[in-house]
Amino acid sequence: MPQSQKFDFVIVGAGMAGASCAYFLSAMGSVLILEMEDQPGYHTTGRSAALFAPSYGNAQIRALSVGGQPFLDNPPDNFSETPLLTPRGALFIGRENQIGALDKLYDDISPRQVTVSRLCAAEVCELVPVIRPDYVAGGILDNGSQDMDVNALHQGFLRGARAKGAKLVSDAAVTSLTKAEGDWKVRAGGEVYTAAVVVNAAGAWCDKLADLAGAKRIGLQPKRRTGIIFDGPEDMRFSHWPAFIDIDEEFYARPESGGLMGSPADETPMEPCDVQPEELDIAIAIDRLQQATTLEIKRVIRSWAGLRSFVADKTPVVGFDPQVQGFFWLAGQGGYGIQTAPSMGRVSAALASGGDLPEDLKTRGVSTTELSPKRFV
Repeated sequence: MPQSQKFDFVIVGAGMAGASCAYFLSAMGSVLILEMEDQPGYHTTGRSAALFAPSYGNAQIRALSVGGQPFLDNPPDNFSETPLLTPRGALFIGRENQIGALDKLYDDISPRQVTVSRLCAAEVCELVPVIRPDYVAGGILDNGSQDMDVNALHQGFLRGARAKGAKLVSDAAVTSLTKAEGDWKVRAGGEVYTAAVVVNAAGAWCDKLADLAGAKRIGLQPKRRTGIIFDGPEDMRFSHWPAFIDIDEEFYARPESGGLMGSPADETPMEPCDVQPEELDIAIAIDRLQQATTLEIKRVIRSWAGLRSFVADKTPVVGFDPQVQGFFWLAGQGGYGIQTAPSMGRVSAALASGGDLPEDLKTRGVSTTELSPKRFV
């Protein structure tokens, strides 16, 4: 039997959630990050839409996003060689029968975000000239939304965690979790590791890891989301366009990689897997975009799919399991895990080490009660 290696914390999963937690937690104790793939971020982190949209998501998501923006605007020295955020803007559009949804979003976010403005149909079409005037009735522009360098953020967290002493082991899928003398024995990649706390940051596999720990599942549901890159219009400049998003999230698109990126915003329930795009979803994306715009999508340059994992209330799950001692949940980030990562890293590190929420995040409305796994008991 291999000799056990002891750490204060073992984090399972080296995607954005696990990496951001390790970055902050490694200042509070010894940290081991276990990644089942041969490279961190292979699944959801590496397949993100890469947009920071502080007006996106429910109240907890928005509070976490806004609370993390100072880090993204001014990361620590040597964190990244490139800016983490660059200006983009997000334009939420609606048809006549969606005006109520636009009104609700505007009422929810405008008191707290000075970057938000309400637009008429003509103003929407002026910003994104390919949107059909007979399709759109109005919109909301969030100038605070920005493009994110997801790889720079992810690598910055991992590099910073290692600089503070954290250890990363890849090709190390966890095969068993057992308790012995108050500590966890974690078997992964043919090795055994010991820690007082196991942080469950396994993404779509979080409920499966809970099974190994003897913890109750939280009802996590991975859902497939499809993306495509296609040629932009040849007769106009489009690199400056904002992302444009259907208010009911039936589709979204934005400039990317010299072309346009689009999605049907699909949420197809899946088992955890290395998910791939389906031809039907690609066709739906093309159809919805062509109904809303004058774009003629003749060539799909690239397509992909990723898993976004949600619990029923679409709020992340962060905190110690109420019944299994030393088992810490960092799960259910849905489609918001990249933009909330700086805040989620701070929150998870503080709570996993026995502390309290950072005061600035409390002030913004982040709540341990609303994030806690106790809500599933």
